[in-house]
Amino acid sequence: MTQSLQEEQMPPAPHIVVVGGGVAGLELASALGRQARRGGRFSVTLVDAESSHIWKPMLHTIAAGTRDVHQQQVAYAAQAQRAGFAFQPGAMSALHASTREIEIAPLVTPDGRLIVKRRRIGYDALVIAVGSEANDFGTPGVRALCYRIDSRREAERFNLEVRIRLLQCLAESTELPIAIVGGGATGVELAAELVQMAQEAGTYGAPALASRMRITLVESGPRLLAAFPEAVAEGARRRLESLGVRVRVGERVTSVTEDGLVLVGGETVPGAIRVWAAGVKAPDFLGRFDGFEKNANHQLRVTPSLQTVSDPAVFAIGDCASLQLPGMARALPATAQVAHQQALHLARHLPAWSTQGIAIPAFGYRNAGGLVSLARFDAYGHLEQHGLIAGGSFRGWAAQAGHALLYRAHQSRLHGFWIGGLMWLVDRINGRLRPRIRLD
Repeated sequence: MTQSLQEEQMPPAPHIVVVGGGVAGLELASALGRQARRGGRFSVTLVDAESSHIWKPMLHTIAAGTRDVHQQQVAYAAQAQRAGFAFQPGAMSALHASTREIEIAPLVTPDGRLIVKRRRIGYDALVIAVGSEANDFGTPGVRALCYRIDSRREAERFNLEVRIRLLQCLAESTELPIAIVGGGATGVELAAELVQMAQEAGTYGAPALASRMRITLVESGPRLLAAFPEAVAEGARRRLESLGVRVRVGERVTSVTEDGLVLVGGETVPGAIRVWAAGVKAPDFLGRFDGFEKNANHQLRVTPSLQTVSDPAVFAIGDCASLQLPGMARALPATAQVAHQQALHLARHLPAWSTQGIAIPAFGYRNAGGLVSLARFDAYGHLEQHGLIAGGSFRGWAAQAGHALLYRAHQSRLHGFWIGGLMWLVDRINGRLRPRIRLD
């Protein structure tokens, strides 16, 4: 009886809600869910508008059709069952900080039928990890006429359009000009994957395809890959040009038309298909959150503990957060490396904060460097110097292996070492059994 009375007097277990199932959100929800399953006195819910997760640095391969989206995606409902968290489908549409609730928009079918009604869920700790999207800077024509590669749906939509246009150009003996805006990792890697796709298509009965596709990569800055050392950027530029990609740096796009990209001075870069992969901003709906401090790109400003400046019960991590650490000249970059480290930090400290009120220590970022892959043609990387570990740039098979290991490490964090290893093995087997590009 005494034990029963004590249980009745215990406060309800804290509820941690994670909004966004990207690199940061899904890794955090999975880690917290496993802790809760092992006896942690809290519950975890993940909210996302999509039904499955794709590692964002892989989206350009889905867009080009050089990887199978169905093989690489992780269904949220299945991951929730394995890792011990709950999944709520739908997009977060409002935040009610005074009552500690979020509002989730209704789910509807493409033809307008209601699947799940609008609803609210309460939280004791809210982690916003909704990622980022390309920033069009208000450039006329971008929203209506350009494709983006910010989500699985957008990548698949782009891939479908590319396959349709390629079939048309083969049937009509015409060329297909593709114009990509943005010389960061997404734009550079997408250009290389499209070249690989066209070359691989030659082994499936379309040898003329590679010569029919014309890719132009436009960057407003003085060089590609501004986040990488100049030697890496120059090596990537030369390799792309050797593959037939036309690279134009120091060129700003003033508008987009159905014919292509209009540059300063009036020249039009031809583009029957136009891709915008420039700039980074948080989703627009965050800009409508009253009472929360944000920067010009809608990113939520956070303290070193990753709590928002405006509300200590609301956290933000990954690309949608703006954090300038002491001694740093600017805020942390929107990269998967930052997102993973922030998710790991909260996975270690959020349970104690939510259940015992223990303060979360300051987040410390360690920049390990960066990697960029030019499909099967080449790869480049650089390491930051840390203590006795020397920095420097490298390329070739070592960079390719490093790039592949980043994804395998992400899989291991989601599924555990052994299942992650089995997934790698299955990928290798499917690589032998299935077509090397998407053909359906």
